[in-house]
Amino acid sequence: MGNKATLLIMLLILCHGVSMTIGSWGIETEDKENEPHSDHEKLFLLQNSKRLVKTDAGEMSVLRSYGGRISERQLHVGFITMEPSSLFVPQYLDSTLILFVRSGEAKVGFIYDDELAERELKKGDVYQIPAGSTFYLSNIGDEQTLQIICSIDPSESLGVGIFQSFYIGGGSDPVSVLSGFHPHILEAAFNVSGAELGRFFTRRHDGPIVHVGDSHDKASSLWTKFLQLKEDEKLHHMKKMMQDQDEEEENDDDEVKQKTSWSWRKLLVSVFTNEMQKKKADHDTHKSPHSCNLYHRKPDFENSYGSSVALDGSDYSPLKSSGVGLYHVNLKPGSMMTPHVNPRATEYGIVMKGSGRIQILFPNGSNAMDTEIKEGDVFFVPRYFPFCQIASENEPLDFFGFTTSSKKNKPQFLVGSSSLMKTMMGPELAAAFGVSEDTMQNILNAQHEAVILPTPWTKHEQQSYDNKVDLLKLLPKMKTIMT
Repeated sequence: MGNKATLLIMLLILCHGVSMTIGSWGIETEDKENEPHSDHEKLFLLQNSKRLVKTDAGEMSVLRSYGGRISERQLHVGFITMEPSSLFVPQYLDSTLILFVRSGEAKVGFIYDDELAERELKKGDVYQIPAGSTFYLSNIGDEQTLQIICSIDPSESLGVGIFQSFYIGGGSDPVSVLSGFHPHILEAAFNVSGAELGRFFTRRHDGPIVHVGDSHDKASSLWTKFLQLKEDEKLHHMKKMMQDQDEEEENDDDEVKQKTSWSWRKLLVSVFTNEMQKKKADHDTHKSPHSCNLYHRKPDFENSYGSSVALDGSDYSPLKSSGVGLYHVNLKPGSMMTPHVNPRATEYGIVMKGSGRIQILFPNGSNAMDTEIKEGDVFFVPRYFPFCQIASENEPLDFFGFTTSSKKNKPQFLVGSSSLMKTMMGPELAAAFGVSEDTMQNILNAQHEAVILPTPWTKHEQQSYDNKVDLLKLLPKMKTIMT
């Protein structure tokens, strides 16, 4: 009785969340729900892609999440592609990044607790770059393209565009944040002549992602030398530039200072410190967090039809400060992740491989989106909205993504042998559907699988496979009879 009461309370909480979402959704959604010919086919697909960087050595594009009241928190999705032996030059952002290595190998270096931390990342690794932390990213894979998917949290941003990059090094492209300072300030800060500084700040013109090393004819000698420096030398180089910028801020007039000092100070302080990490650091407060590999984790659920795994703040502590979780789902051909809801977070998903279908419902039970999805598509599911994903009949559906909570998401599965309805089975649930308890039990007991289920075409394929196996077993006997 106690468990059933708890589940009823949980259901009431979900209903309250749904009602709040309906209120937030507003008149616009009500109109869409009531339009008999309204096209919801792409409503929850992110399609507003913007290319922010493109050079011979790589590119970065971002899919901007929708604003508005339906999404309790925005989370943009970025895609970084870098050619072999390339470098994303040192910079800091006004947004926190969660990096996920889709393919290739990378080295990331950033300022952590007044030290330069460098980590090598491989396929499946997850790593966080806090807002305001100066970092660089290099492709160290042997003749392999580096592909990174990242979440971009704009909650700390300055509100200028999707996010704002502040490039430490640069020339005409990208422009260094230092280049606009008065020449006398820069001469004093660097202790070199204006002529030398002029050449220093105008020689770079290849963009933010550059080739490095001796193997490419367009390789940047400046950044090649930077990567060859020892860690303490790199740290000195990066800190020196940031301190010069701090001195310039002190020379600004009072009016400009009042407008910008808070945001600049906030970003600059976080370049060399990480207050969140100091309050609750890892086991060794003097070492930056290690990466965590999503592919190496044991699945939270696995059966004959697929698997799923999630990564949250209890598994990887840096996620606690960002408030972001990650997950990975693999559905075998024809399999379905049963209808479910996320009571704690909005879910963003990127199709990594294969194809399939996703259906999302409005809180009133009407269809919000029912569309086919394929590799490269990005979708999002608002908190509380019921949804399910189905793999195509002939190929799997493999998708990875982010959630807007670093706590355990605990999705509520509505159908299946371990579903909410199965646990609540009793006279109350039967009365809610207006059927007898026996009828209710017969319906709910018909499904013996949980979470990831077979569909009719899955069973058909399995039967065809079984028939082939039986035929192969009979072949030796048939040969014996014939001889």
